[in-house]
Amino acid sequence: MRVVLAEDLFLLRDGLVRLLRAHDFEIVAAVESGPELARALAESEPDVAVVDVRLPPTHTDEGLQCALEARRRRPGLPVLVLSQHVEQLYARELLADGSGAVGYLLKDRVFDAEQFVDAVRRVAGGGTAMDPQVIQQLLARRSGDDRPLARLTPREREVLELMAQGRSNAAIAGRLVVTERAIAKHTANIFTKLGLEVSDDDNRRVLAVLAHLDQGR
Repeated sequence: MRVVLAEDLFLLRDGLVRLLRAHDFEIVAAVESGPELARALAESEPDVAVVDVRLPPTHTDEGLQCALEARRRRPGLPVLVLSQHVEQLYARELLADGSGAVGYLLKDRVFDAEQFVDAVRRVAGGGTAMDPQVIQQLLARRSGDDRPLARLTPREREVLELMAQGRSNAAIAGRLVVTERAIAKHTANIFTKLGLEVSDDDNRRVLAVLAHLDQGR
């Protein structure tokens, strides 16, 4: 699997390169600035891009803008964003086309190598890998004025957060220590209350939920 990696901190970039290579990824480019990332994405045609939001020369949203432009040129290009903070605008822009193959992880909340590698593989495979804090802030942003969301029970909100992270019913059941049948009932209620079409496809469920949470911005 071919990876373009963009991270301006040398030690972190070098560590990510070593980690991904150890798990059989091919690093076709490891760059430290926005212009280098733009060239690498245009020339390398990677299977997935792992991108820090803030890159030189501006240290603002250079990395993300390069990734979004590459995704406009190549729709569905898998992009996993790494960031120090939850910035909702960036999450919304990534999710805007509804095609999946996106991820948003907070650097200080990636707790082990397997978690990170799993996220890269999931995004490269067309899925989603959203940090729980990103989901919680999207939920919080909507809960004050969104009546359908306010109708969810506390348990349904728990299930919704886990669903939006990309978890299957079985995984949610294991996390909440309940039966898979109970989770199926909760998810059906959630989709009904949010006015969404019920789907058993994990990625489509995630995208439907996140698209709903992003309406009316």
